[in-house]
Amino acid sequence: MEQQPLAIQDKLDELINLLNNSDINSNNIKQIKDKFNIAIEKKLSEPELLAEFQKVDNVDLSRLEKLEKIEMLLQSNYIDTKVAKSIKFKNFLEMIFPVLAGLVMVTLGFAMIILPAPPYFEMFTIFHFTLNDGFTLMDLISLVIVLTGIFIIIKSYIKFAN
Repeated sequence: MEQQPLAIQDKLDELINLLNNSDINSNNIKQIKDKFNIAIEKKLSEPELLAEFQKVDNVDLSRLEKLEKIEMLLQSNYIDTKVAKSIKFKNFLEMIFPVLAGLVMVTLGFAMIILPAPPYFEMFTIFHFTLNDGFTLMDLISLVIVLTGIFIIIKSYIKFAN
């Protein structure tokens, strides 16, 4: 992975030596500078490059036109395994965090239902099973938390299954 920057540094040093040893005028210097700046500007940053690839995916074009656009993007931008792995890792994190949040919510909701709450924390009873037991507002809130956690897990799975 260090070879790429070293190769660029070697070529840059070689270019500097060539410029120092040659007879060039200000017009040539300006042309070289403009050409170099254009080449640098063609290299998109990673988020911009991803956005360009996503635009190709969303556009209503034929497969051949999409292929040509992707080919043009790949020719004008450098993508290595480091960039690809970082994209894959970000996608993994985008999937795992909602799943973990959903699991925490499900666990918290069931814990609120199973564990006894102190009497001052128990809110009024909505439905009485017996004289001393029933379905309380606390149980309702716990079920809403559990269902929200399940919804988040399912939504995350559906989003990344596609």
